Amino acid sequence: MTGRSSKTAREIATAALNQFDPKHNYAGPILNKLLDKTKERQRATDLVFGTIRNQTAIDMVIAKFADCPVERISPKLLNIIRIASFELIYSPQTGEHAIVNEAVESAKAVAGKKQTGFVNAVLRQIARHIQNRQIPLSQADAKRTLPQSPATGCELDTDILPDPKASPAKYFSTAFSLPRWLITDWLSEFGAELTRQICFAGNRRPSIYIRPNTLKTTTQELAEKFRQADIEFEIVPNVIPAQAGIQKSNDMRLDTLRASSIEHRESRMIKIKAARAVTELPGFAEGLFSVQDIAASQAVKILEPKPEWTILDLCAAPGTKTTQLAELTKDSAKIIATDIDSDRLEKVKENIARLGINRVDIVSYEELLNSKFKIPNSKFDCVLLDVPCSNTGVLAKRVEARYRIKPRAIKELTKIQGELLEKAAAMLKPQGKICYSTCSIQKAENSELVRNFLLENKNFKLESEKLTLPSAESHDHDGGYVAIIKHQA
Repeated sequence: MTGRSSKTAREIATAALNQFDPKHNYAGPILNKLLDKTKERQRATDLVFGTIRNQTAIDMVIAKFADCPVERISPKLLNIIRIASFELIYSPQTGEHAIVNEAVESAKAVAGKKQTGFVNAVLRQIARHIQNRQIPLSQADAKRTLPQSPATGCELDTDILPDPKASPAKYFSTAFSLPRWLITDWLSEFGAELTRQICFAGNRRPSIYIRPNTLKTTTQELAEKFRQADIEFEIVPNVIPAQAGIQKSNDMRLDTLRASSIEHRESRMIKIKAARAVTELPGFAEGLFSVQDIAASQAVKILEPKPEWTILDLCAAPGTKTTQLAELTKDSAKIIATDIDSDRLEKVKENIARLGINRVDIVSYEELLNSKFKIPNSKFDCVLLDVPCSNTGVLAKRVEARYRIKPRAIKELTKIQGELLEKAAAMLKPQGKICYSTCSIQKAENSELVRNFLLENKNFKLESEKLTLPSAESHDHDGGYVAIIKHQA
């Protein structure tokens, strides 16, 4: 920040939201360019992503108490009001007076006296109608309370939400800023209790989980490094509750398990509890760990890759699962990594180099398809297929997804996913395996797509599958699906 005056987290958040359009760009890259101007990096990040996750609910509150549609409010003023409203409703630890005052000061810098007075009036009106900034949900009136976490919410003095019993789809959609069609889909598939869980998970601030690089260190050694650096952390237990899953389904029956588990047989993961940039953690530069969500780590573990295999990672970028394959096979398996996005493939190279992995070859997608790259017997023992998807299991991290995903988009995605699955099947040795995974929880992209593939390809069988729904509980995690499909030649 040499030669620049440090800006507040709210100023940085406002600047980021002024440039952000959920349908056309991404908040992360915009924010990253601004973060060097503030000392409050984590807080600015929380304000931006928290506001985006809850924007529909926030706009509803603003419209009600401003007594005018948000479309009629100047965009620059609207983002100031949105951020302040987010703090009033979802950040009860921040003082109300400071929130309103700084918002008014920010308005003064971009607007005249009358518009500044409008910002002040709207925020004070919202604050006036807040009856309890943090109340146990068990004690609150659901129609008056905007949920903050599975345990607490912000209660207003007037009805703001639909009745959850009379109109559950409308309630969840409004309270959690999610598309109604998506909520309807979840209610039909999972029921109200699990839909509620998914909604809270999609709006949570995701924890950071560290996967130790077992080629270089152990969980205990890495934990000791963190301890010496006064990094607040927790070693994740061997068994993490997953609120729903689908497992071992040879006859294609898809049983929802209310109390399944995610097992960690290998090196245990570490949860970073204190806000800290990952690149600043001890061991990052030396390649001692990767960042990976608990649920995302399951696909490769369920596959159980062998050191003697030749493996193709067909959608490898940014390389998190590629490097996990190398670690679990002790850097002995021959791994080919490719991706249709050549720019993102560069990230795979960076991760491989940082982690000190030797047995991964990076190949361009065109080179692979043109058969210019020769492999033994021209076939693979396994194809890892982490396909592009709707991201409905990772809404907390892919904050733009809730504003972009449509039923038609999912239909288009399933076509791409099906084509990739057919392509992977053609590259497999007899008795080889496909590890098909998504970060979606939509049946159309997961079990239904796999079922259709198996109906059309009788020489393949489903060896196992698992659906994990996202959770906002203590060991919070994303959602996703994995299926192991075996060639039956």
